[in-house]
Amino acid sequence: MTATQDLRFTDNDERAIRELVQAAHEAQIDTVTLPALHSADAIIVNIAGRRLFGRDEFVAAMAKAVASPLRDVTTTVEVVDVRPVTDDVAIVSSIKSVHDARSEQSGELPERGAFTYVVTRTGEDWRIALAQTTPIAGG
Repeated sequence: MTATQDLRFTDNDERAIRELVQAAHEAQIDTVTLPALHSADAIIVNIAGRRLFGRDEFVAAMAKAVASPLRDVTTTVEVVDVRPVTDDVAIVSSIKSVHDARSEQSGELPERGAFTYVVTRTGEDWRIALAQTTPIAGG
């Protein structure tokens, strides 16, 4: 018996996590909603390698980004796997596709990335504790 077989992680938990990922996708340029889907001490590493520590730093960086041509860079996410670690922690593996509609690009972004969330249960809700995007070579 593996550790994951002993967990009380349910189909409802997986559904809630997938809904969290979808909500994050839909709010990708919303400087209020997207940060609220993250834990206060979340860590974010974007596809360009920029690391942010905590929701406040994320809010500041996001506000700056959406006030710049970066607002024209959007992404889509395809969830590949949701894997429980404990009853209150799960790892979400996804593929992120980058859609860069900027008229003048200052440095090309990779078109695809391996996108990982670590999500944690807080009360009845799930929040993103870590978001990490690793560029896929040639993708």
